[in-house]
Amino acid sequence: MTAIDIGISENDRLAVANELKKLLADSYTLYLQTHNFHWNVTGPRFRDLHLMFEEHYTELAIAVDDIAERIRALGVAAPGTYKAFAELSSIAEVEGVPAAEEMVERLTASHEAVVKTCRQAIKAAQAADDESSAALIGDRMRIHEKTAWMLRALTQ
Repeated sequence: MTAIDIGISENDRLAVANELKKLLADSYTLYLQTHNFHWNVTGPRFRDLHLMFEEHYTELAIAVDDIAERIRALGVAAPGTYKAFAELSSIAEVEGVPAAEEMVERLTASHEAVVKTCRQAIKAAQAADDESSAALIGDRMRIHEKTAWMLRALTQ
């Protein structure tokens, strides 16, 4: 492969890519968690939650691709295994099938965790003067903040 000359030093590209890897791992873990809850939710709010979870995991499926492609554009291999995601993610696995209310609470906490990961990643992107990564991360942060707010509203 030819050298990458996009105005960002190799060290900065690696630093941003490493933060994006964490964001990818969190996003994919959240995707799996949301899809799991979509499949397994029960109770009086089944239809509403089932459909909402589908909207969320569909949006996340696109997001993980965008994040992985940005990592590749920076010249770094994107992680793509459960093992790698488990090592990089800040989101804990869910044991069993929680009740619908707990699903909402878990997803809220998971979206908030992704926001925190975004906050760390955007610092690296801004320090590297990497506007493309910063814009992607900022967009993701806004979506996760809004989703967490909407999920919190369900519990009030």
